[in-house]
Amino acid sequence: MGVVDAAQIDEARQIAESAGAGVVDTLLVNKTIKPEDVTRARALLYHMEVVDLRDLRPRDNLLKALPRHIARRFQVVPLSVEDNYLSIALSDPSDMDTIDGLHQLLSGYTLIFKVASLDQVKSAFDRMYGTTAVSEGVERMVQEMSQTQVDLDKVQAADKATVVVDDDDDAPLVKLVNKIIADGQRMRCSDIHIEPMETYLRIRYRIDGVMQKGFEPPHRLQGPILQRIKIISGMNIAEKRVPQDGRLQQAVDDKPLDFRVSCLPSQYGETIVMRILDKSGLKLGLDQLGFMRDDQERFERSSQMPDGIMLVTGPTGSGKTTTLYSCLNFLNTPDKKIITVEDPVEYRLEGINQVQVNELAGLTFSAALRSMLRQAPNIIMLGEIRDAETGSIAVNASLTGHFVFSTLHTNDAPSAVTRMVDIGIKPFLVAAATRCIIAQRLVRKFCPKCVTDYMPPAGELKALNINPEEAAEANFRRGAGCRNCDGRGYRGRFGIFEVFELDDISRRMVIDNATSTQLREQAKKNGMKTLREDGRRKVIAGMTSVEEVLRSTLSDTID
Repeated sequence: MGVVDAAQIDEARQIAESAGAGVVDTLLVNKTIKPEDVTRARALLYHMEVVDLRDLRPRDNLLKALPRHIARRFQVVPLSVEDNYLSIALSDPSDMDTIDGLHQLLSGYTLIFKVASLDQVKSAFDRMYGTTAVSEGVERMVQEMSQTQVDLDKVQAADKATVVVDDDDDAPLVKLVNKIIADGQRMRCSDIHIEPMETYLRIRYRIDGVMQKGFEPPHRLQGPILQRIKIISGMNIAEKRVPQDGRLQQAVDDKPLDFRVSCLPSQYGETIVMRILDKSGLKLGLDQLGFMRDDQERFERSSQMPDGIMLVTGPTGSGKTTTLYSCLNFLNTPDKKIITVEDPVEYRLEGINQVQVNELAGLTFSAALRSMLRQAPNIIMLGEIRDAETGSIAVNASLTGHFVFSTLHTNDAPSAVTRMVDIGIKPFLVAAATRCIIAQRLVRKFCPKCVTDYMPPAGELKALNINPEEAAEANFRRGAGCRNCDGRGYRGRFGIFEVFELDDISRRMVIDNATSTQLREQAKKNGMKTLREDGRRKVIAGMTSVEEVLRSTLSDTID
């Protein structure tokens, strides 16, 4: 800390009194002392440690321990959490109102306070809670839009007439929307959510399956931003009462990206979701999807059958489309004709005939499926089996020399069989046609640049029934957090699977109307690993964490 003599202090006091300012502020303005000197002095006075927050990055456990609204209210950031001890950085250790308030609101923790400069606390808050998801340049763009007075009357006229919108790339509104999109892609997000709230416009990014808060433009910019996105997506900007779908293509860092855009009326305006359709994930090999060797062998063996049905099940966002397309790429050779029926066609792939469903024109799943059978395909991919008519045609196609891939929304693999019967397909047809059913979920994988060895606590090991002998041989790891993963310890995702390959006993049980529980027990006897069991194997192998597996398989158990 710099040494300040009595003469400098007296001079600063005289200047401060005449200017109505503080002595410390005057010393800072005159550069007699530096801001870090003040920070160190405050810490020394209150016997606290000084911390450098420049490398502090968000982690899930920190954000959960100190929620955003509390951190924002008191202008503090969390540093670490271990058992019941929570370390917090603040800029003014003399502010007893802040310290007492945090003790009351976070009574479940023993709080440890450390000191950092106010600028560092503000910057760390932005990184921790997502305010800088769109960079500082956006703030400048918002100011520029305010200065140029965005013509809101022109936007509001969309209710009555077609609006002519400035497509100049240098226009503040155009630059703002482009920046929101570009930052989402650079953060590796899968979709961008633009959601009108009562007093502001919320922007969030889904990164590795987890929503992250982004920039919050002022409420007055809601109309211009939403209208701009609707225009470039090919939507009707005069219609605000019904849902709409659109597409757009935009280059980010010289890389062309396709977006599927969905617009839905909500309480405070239209909410828009822009899904990034990145084809790079569809070119993954089957081993890169996360299959263990035994499951991959079952999958490849079933997918290369000359006929039959393979079903991929799981909730929305579980990676079903990626698995199906990766399999089609694996099978896409010049000697095979492949046709798909999708709603919508999200990814355009070379060498594959893709059909877009058009309900208004009468081109439904069932109608398209009937017509494509006259095209003599070897392999058919059906986006989803939604009803008895579509299911019956798909089953009959699979029994007449075609191999059919499709999806269902069920919680596990055996339940897909009972679901097919429930929608009206005869059990003997389901048994004869079905070759393999795959259920899947996505879990985050560790960042390769900061992954370290780690021994999970006993509670986590018990949750996955990992016994001491297995734990001794396991390769447990976790991500420490670094710039590459934005401090979260995870980067990217892969699948956990249960692969149900039907055998003769299973087929007889289907014909006899066995329950999904009975089919599940038979599948496990035949070697099927459940979702949680597969996740357990991958935790032991050091591929992901116990927390991720438990989060993705809440409805599953291990015997």
